[in-house]
Amino acid sequence: MILNRLLSLKQALSLCWQSSRNWTLASIILLVIRSFLPVASLYLAKRIVDALTQALTAKNSPTAFQEVFYLIVLTAAVTILNDLCGSLVGVVQETQSQVVTDYVQNLLHAKSIAVDLEYYENAQYYDRLHQAQSEAPYRPSLILNRLLQALQGGISLGAIALLLIALHWGITLILFLAIIPLLLVRLQSSKQFYRLWQQWTAQERRAQYYSELLTRESHAKEIRLFQLGTYFQNHFKHLRKEIHQGKLRLAWQRFRTEAIAQSIATLAIFAAFAVIARQTLQGALSLGSLVMYYQAFQRGQGLLRDTTRNLASLYENSLFLSNFYNFLHLKPLVLDPPFPRPIPNPLQVGIAFENVSFRYPHSQRSVLEAVSFQIEAGETVAFVGENGAGKSTLIKLLCRLYDPCGGKITWDGIDVEEFSTTELRGQMGVVFQDYARYNLTVRENIGFGNGEKAAIHQAACLAGVDRAIARLPNGYDTTLGHQFDRGEELSIGEWQKIAIARCLLRQAQILILDEPTSALDPQAEAEILQKFNQLTQNRTAILISHRLSTVQFADRIFVLEQGKIAESGTHQNLLQQQGTYARLFNTQAYYYQ
Repeated sequence: MILNRLLSLKQALSLCWQSSRNWTLASIILLVIRSFLPVASLYLAKRIVDALTQALTAKNSPTAFQEVFYLIVLTAAVTILNDLCGSLVGVVQETQSQVVTDYVQNLLHAKSIAVDLEYYENAQYYDRLHQAQSEAPYRPSLILNRLLQALQGGISLGAIALLLIALHWGITLILFLAIIPLLLVRLQSSKQFYRLWQQWTAQERRAQYYSELLTRESHAKEIRLFQLGTYFQNHFKHLRKEIHQGKLRLAWQRFRTEAIAQSIATLAIFAAFAVIARQTLQGALSLGSLVMYYQAFQRGQGLLRDTTRNLASLYENSLFLSNFYNFLHLKPLVLDPPFPRPIPNPLQVGIAFENVSFRYPHSQRSVLEAVSFQIEAGETVAFVGENGAGKSTLIKLLCRLYDPCGGKITWDGIDVEEFSTTELRGQMGVVFQDYARYNLTVRENIGFGNGEKAAIHQAACLAGVDRAIARLPNGYDTTLGHQFDRGEELSIGEWQKIAIARCLLRQAQILILDEPTSALDPQAEAEILQKFNQLTQNRTAILISHRLSTVQFADRIFVLEQGKIAESGTHQNLLQQQGTYARLFNTQAYYYQ
């Protein structure tokens, strides 16, 4: 356990050094300077008191006062230097904290991009992500600050200890032993707080979820229509109350134990002061020595108290920071081969699923069972079936967002697991059913830095969204959505066309459209279908749709039923078979007759 904590401290310091080397050096220099200033102040205070005592009995008072005046000036200079260093420490720590925070956020973002899709469908992952996001950005710089403060306090304590040892080594030992109970109490409190914080994570996330429901646009209409605001607000208050009560109980418990330990340390300080007061009355110590030792006791007590607080904080921060490293150490599940094979371009034979089976992690239900089919190069195929039949899962497997539990997927006879995932996904243009809507400009939504203006305009025309863009105040430079100032909102159908344009802009061999017309009105759907041959020209295309009017232009249609291929053929062939496809098609057609 101690080794793990030391390792976390080392990693935290490494983060600070990598992200802000110059600011770390500045912190160390200021630490060394400030460590010796308290001892210098104590010594100068002794000299002033002794000089004043001598001046009261000296015959040449002006000369004696001149010495006292010089000592006072020197003490003032030391005090000013200490104040200036304190102010500089504030500037350095604030700047360094911002640099380290941005650096850690970049690490979090990079890991969030790198982890597999499976993690985003796992509640435990979200607990880890919440713990990392809420604590990691500021913990490393806090660890550095606490460690520097502890080192500064340790150096100052060492210098003060030398002064006290000159008085009596036994007094010094007692003062240091008296602070140990306070250190142990604070370490135990830090450990207990961390353990409870881990238990509160799920409640914190749920409370945050209720807060987002109340403040995000996505749920604003239903919350007002169904009067759900009070319901969600009460749940939020209840969860926060439970967390607050738990923290309050812990705070009172910490207060009681720390008060006892602190009282022990204080009694030891004043017992030592009584000893030096007696020695002063007996003439063994000068009045200046009494003042110096008394201030040494006071400062020593404060330094010991601060050092124990800093050490406990170091321990606590290292506990919290371990969640960040656990998050960074998440292992990828979809792995690239050590020596990826080049992807055939263009596709010559086609794509094949060979006895592919799959079930989602943390689920016992099989989504696909021994599915086999082939898509020829340049062919347009469609997958239809009821909800939960496994249509979208096929696309996730083809894109290697997951790997099959059994069987394999080949591209011109080569297992896709032999390709680089980045290059494989680069060969696919995909519009998912739950496509993303970015509150950015139209140009960014379609191009994201890829493609010239003419190419973006052509993609918008093919998707049928060019007329909607022309009506926007700033055309392709108009910000979409209401999250930022001067944003313009689109209809759901227009947003879907933006997603289709984004897909079409990508010069990919495989075009995958998951419910491409689900949010379009009949007129817009007809326009897309009329352009369908143009959209899929020189590409292998895969369509997924519940609206069977969309898929009848496909070269072949596969019907998925309970994770298996139940039927396949052209639109006319499947109607003649009078099977599942015919039933689904006739059911939909009935309501249009």
